[in-house]
Amino acid sequence: MRVPTDVLVVGGGPAGLALAAELAGRGLRVRLVAPHPPRPFPPTYGAWLDELPAWTLACLAEVWTDVRVYTGEQPTPLLRPYALLGNARLLGALLARAGEGLTWTVGTVRGAEQVGEGWEVHGTGGETWRAGIVVDAGGHMGSLTRPRHPGGAALQTAFGLVAHFDRPPAPPGGMVWMDYRSPHLSAAEVREAPTFLYAMHLGGSRYLVEETSLIARPGLPRALLERRLRARLAALGTPPREVEAEEWVAFPMNAAAPCPGPLLAFGSAAGLVHPVSGFQVAGALRDAPILAGAVTGALGQGGPAAAARAGWAALWPPERRASREVALLGVEALLGMPGEQLPAFFGAFFRLPAPEWHAFLAHRTDAGTLARTMLRVFAQAPNAVRLPLARAALEHAGPSGRALRAAWDLR
Repeated sequence: MRVPTDVLVVGGGPAGLALAAELAGRGLRVRLVAPHPPRPFPPTYGAWLDELPAWTLACLAEVWTDVRVYTGEQPTPLLRPYALLGNARLLGALLARAGEGLTWTVGTVRGAEQVGEGWEVHGTGGETWRAGIVVDAGGHMGSLTRPRHPGGAALQTAFGLVAHFDRPPAPPGGMVWMDYRSPHLSAAEVREAPTFLYAMHLGGSRYLVEETSLIARPGLPRALLERRLRARLAALGTPPREVEAEEWVAFPMNAAAPCPGPLLAFGSAAGLVHPVSGFQVAGALRDAPILAGAVTGALGQGGPAAAARAGWAALWPPERRASREVALLGVEALLGMPGEQLPAFFGAFFRLPAPEWHAFLAHRTDAGTLARTMLRVFAQAPNAVRLPLARAALEHAGPSGRALRAAWDLR
C-alpha cells in the first residue's frame, strides 16, 4: 500500500478499466480501486457497431442488421448495425490489454488530498494509497468529483426483463431501438410520461425488453415503468413465460462540460454520457487511448500537474465544450416537449440523411454540425415540435444560442 503508483483510477466499470488498461499498456504503474474484484459488468451495453473500436469485435454477444424504430404504425429501418457487448468477454479483453501494469485493489475511496506533487487517496477501511495522478471514474455521480447538471438532474430511466416468450414481443432476429406506439395508454398518460419499448432478440425464445423514459426531470420511477412494460406486453399478447433477470436503469443525461481541476475524471463522472441517446461506453472505449496518450506524454515532460492539465485538454477541448452547450439545448427542448409530440420529433430526426443523424448521436461531433442538424429537424417537424426547440434557443443566449444562429445563417 505504501508503494506509489503513477495513476490511481477510482471505479471498476468499463470506462475506468478501459482507461486503466490504456495507461498500463503505455508502461505506467496503475492501481484501480473498486468495491469488488473483477467481475462481468452488470448492465446491458448496446452500441452502434461502427462506433466501437476494432478490438471489441471479439467481445460482441450479438449484432443485428435489422434495426428499426417506430414513430408511427410502420417501422423505419435504420440500416445501421447495432451490437450488444458480451460483458464477460469485454472484461477479459480489458484485463488482457492492461497486463501486469495494472493492480486491482478491492476497496472504497472516501477522499483524496494533495501531498507534494502527488496524492494520498484514503479508503473507508483506513487504507492510504499514494499516486501521482488520480482519475475519478466512479460513475454518474462521481466518487471524488461531482458532475454538474444545469437545472437539476434530468434522468433516463428504464425497467427491463430478459425472458423467454411463447410469442415474440419484437421482430425475431432483429432489435427495436425505439417503439413509441402506445395504444394501451391514455392520451393523458402519454402526454405526461412518454415511454417507449427498447427490445432485442437474444436467440431462440429469449428477448430483452425494456420500457424506457428517454429523459425526464424528475426521472420516472421503477414501479411505473414496470407497470408500463407489463401492460405493453399484455396488450401485445406476449406475456413472458420465464423471466431470467430484471434490469433497472437510472442515470442523468444533462451533465455540463466539467471544470478542469487537479483531479482528472473519466466516463460518466466526467460528464461523457451522450445528452440525447444516453450512450457512454462506446465513447469511453474510444476516448480512453486519447486520454491515456495525453497523460503519458505530459507526465514524462512536466510531472503530475501537467499531466492532469493535458488530460482535461484532451478530453474536453473547447470545441467539445461548445458541442455540449448545443446538445444541452436539445435536452431542454425534449424536456419541454409534450409527450405525444416525441414520435413526430423522432420521425423528423430519422428522416434526415443517415450521415446527419449518425453525426448527431456521435460523441465528438462539432457544435456547428449539431446546430445545423437541429435546425433541419426544426424545418421538417410540425409546429408543436418546433415550439420547444425555439423556446430553448431563446432562453439560452450563450454559446449554444450563438451556434444555432450561426447555423441558421449558413442554412
